[in-house]
Amino acid sequence: MFFPVDETMIVLIPAIIFTLYAQSKVKSTFNNYLRVPTRKGYTGFDVARGILDSYNLRDIPVEPSQGHMTDHYDPRKRVVRLSQAVYNGSSIASVSVAAHEVGHALQHAGGYAPLTLRNAIFPIASFGSSAAWFFIIGGLFLGYDGLFQIGILLFGAAVAFQVVTLPVEFNASSRAIRLLADGGFIAGEEQQSSQRVLRAAALTYVAAMAASVAQLLRLILLRNRRR
Repeated sequence: MFFPVDETMIVLIPAIIFTLYAQSKVKSTFNNYLRVPTRKGYTGFDVARGILDSYNLRDIPVEPSQGHMTDHYDPRKRVVRLSQAVYNGSSIASVSVAAHEVGHALQHAGGYAPLTLRNAIFPIASFGSSAAWFFIIGGLFLGYDGLFQIGILLFGAAVAFQVVTLPVEFNASSRAIRLLADGGFIAGEEQQSSQRVLRAAALTYVAAMAASVAQLLRLILLRNRRR
């Protein structure tokens, strides 16, 4: 017995492989450098609080968050949240991630254009990523190309968000290295290790974008095939 094969799935294979690699890379790199203490002994909280204070952003709190690798900057509440391992840790990984998240706070405070754009399109992208599949599946079952096309457009908004995210994350990482070095939080020879942590983390965003673009391309191929 033969089952129908959707040949457009081939488009997703490279992105899936890359995503698995990126997830493995960031996990192994983070866990590795989580065990490597910095020479100066500052914790992630010390780094985040110190940088924010030096930029006169004392009104932005630094809070611990539950879970593993849950570190983020919340632009709506203007708060930096760090996982326990980063908040209390004094490892290369801890201070690097803390500086990266503070980099987002500095972007926000300085009106960094890509971040402003990302925040502006977030509501549309969030709705698009969740609603797109209702229109796509509905279009397939009902045989109505109009619904399918709406689904593609909504999914495209989510892809646009992923694309805009890349310069935001890369910029935050480059800021983090400078902030750590200029603030005296790490020794000169530790900068390369910090860069490894941040580059591995950046891979996850590249992989997410690649997966989204591949899925969008697949949907376009499916639409064209139905015509």
